[in-house]
Amino acid sequence: MLMLASLACHSQRYKTDSTYIRFFSDAPMEDIEALNVSVSSIIDAAKKTIVIVVPIKSFSFQKKLMQEHFNENYLESDQYPNAIFRGKIQDWGGNTGKTEASATGTLEIHGVTQDVTIAGTLSFNKKQIILETVFPIRLADYDIKIPKAVFYKIAEEVEVTAKLQYKPYEKN
Repeated sequence: MLMLASLACHSQRYKTDSTYIRFFSDAPMEDIEALNVSVSSIIDAAKKTIVIVVPIKSFSFQKKLMQEHFNENYLESDQYPNAIFRGKIQDWGGNTGKTEASATGTLEIHGVTQDVTIAGTLSFNKKQIILETVFPIRLADYDIKIPKAVFYKIAEEVEVTAKLQYKPYEKN
């Protein structure tokens, strides 16, 4: 959070106003879906940098037992409370309108950091930025173990859908 605050101290910074992140696991025995609307993010439009902090415990599941297993057994959210993406936005000249863009940087989940490039769309009109993306995450890449007893209930790769809406950052 301090990292986000330090990024937000200058002009041309945009802070999340509304967030939605969903992950979906399509497995043979059972689909698993969780939603998170408690994401924090800052975009520096001048430098084209982005930081996204996702609190793991804020994912909400339909079944409370799934949520408990997710936090305690798989993501170990007491030890690794956040997923963090830090990157640089590519393919965006700062122009208004909707643009296909990508961000290249690092994604840290479960204490493991991987270099990633995430593609999506960026809509910009000086008063707001809307970022939308859908991308896969392989659980093994982040050392997330799936016990053999539930192997058919959890996919090895989950689909992440995100829609983040930003407003200009204003100091209080």
